[in-house]
Amino acid sequence: MPVVTLIEGINMAIAYELEHDENIVVLGEDVGVNGGVFRTTDGLQKKFGEDRVIDTPLAESMIAGLSVGMATQGIKPVAEMQFLGFIYSALDQIITQAARMRNRTRGRLSCPMVIRAPFGGGIHAPEHHSESTEALFTQIPGIKVVIPSNPGRAYGLMLAAMRDPDPVIFLEPKRVYRLLKHEVEDDGEAYPLEMCFVDREGDDITLVSWGAMMHETLLAADALAKEGIQADVIDVATVSPLDMPTILESVAKTGRLMIVQEAPKSGALGSEIAAEVAEKGIMHLLAPIARVSGYDTVMPYYKLEKIYMPSVARIVSKARALMEYV
Repeated sequence: MPVVTLIEGINMAIAYELEHDENIVVLGEDVGVNGGVFRTTDGLQKKFGEDRVIDTPLAESMIAGLSVGMATQGIKPVAEMQFLGFIYSALDQIITQAARMRNRTRGRLSCPMVIRAPFGGGIHAPEHHSESTEALFTQIPGIKVVIPSNPGRAYGLMLAAMRDPDPVIFLEPKRVYRLLKHEVEDDGEAYPLEMCFVDREGDDITLVSWGAMMHETLLAADALAKEGIQADVIDVATVSPLDMPTILESVAKTGRLMIVQEAPKSGALGSEIAAEVAEKGIMHLLAPIARVSGYDTVMPYYKLEKIYMPSVARIVSKARALMEYV
């Protein structure tokens, strides 16, 4: 069984589907000859040809619009935006076309397309390369939003995204592209979308996160365990639609909830999770819901990145404060 990084897990999944589904095509800026800016699609054009792995001009709106057209006519495009910060010129195509296609045609047409985008900070990137604006897409009915946190989930969730009959935004936490290595069997086995993963079980506090922040959240859980605080750790994975039953079940057990996110605090996904728990699980809470997040400002350049992004120390400190409520 190969031991792979998160980025290699994505590459394996795309290669598997290109091999087994003739309708899959890959397109984007530099995805073919160069294999993508992070080499996510490295080797795919050489193996599957220029008709299946297509280098496009630097035009995000065109990439999204072309993908919508393909998807309505039986092709399954997997499009890359080089960074999430470059996707905004394509929002018209994504929101007004892809997301509404099934509803607009009363089910006559669907839009099975995946838009991949590296996102998040932590790699000393310049402006527009580091933001975490996943909440923008969770507000759009008709679109699923998926964020893997480790190599195995990257493989299984990418397979599921490519097989979904509707559009999927697949956000890749580039800070952990090569940070972790897991054994991943290239067997074509997809993970279900719309499901959280429980990575650790405990009775004292529930820690909820997704993407790259799962790394710090799990390290924080290890540190808390040394203090006798046992945490349930939940990886949301599919951030839209949310698997709230799994989160609510955990909160009913622990009575305490902390949400860890890299995005700015206001109006973010963590706010929605907190509101849902307050609405449906308030009788189980033993302490206020806590959020550890980025700040309500533009992601700073690399000298201040570590100050902006949630750290293990910030997570542990907030958890200790929650445990003081008895």
